[in-house]
Amino acid sequence: MSLTYKELDVYKISFNLFIKTHQFSHRLPKHELYELGSQIRRAADSVNSNIVEGYGRNRYKLDFIRFLVYAHSSNDELINHLKKVEILYPELEPEAIELIDNYNKLGKKINKFKKYVESNWR
Repeated sequence: MSLTYKELDVYKISFNLFIKTHQFSHRLPKHELYELGSQIRRAADSVNSNIVEGYGRNRYKLDFIRFLVYAHSSNDELINHLKKVEILYPELEPEAIELIDNYNKLGKKINKFKKYVESNWR
């Protein structure tokens, strides 16, 4: 039985964070739902989707690594968007800080997994 992307910790964490982040983005003021809210939702989706797409190309090590780099980059972008929310909307600050902390942890895990693939993947 071979491993699937659904068994990867980085996938599980990014998927659960996507759900939380998507719900959080809908708590932004109405005028932000299609501006900053949309950017937040797309970046969170990109983190998760790039992990899945990269794993789908895992036969090609360099493609897999490239998509993990994309996932990590989207993770950094998302942290930046959440930092804006933290500053602009004080009523959402505690939840934004919690998400930022979780995405910082995820970024470290993605980077560690990328290094593992670089060193150990067939």
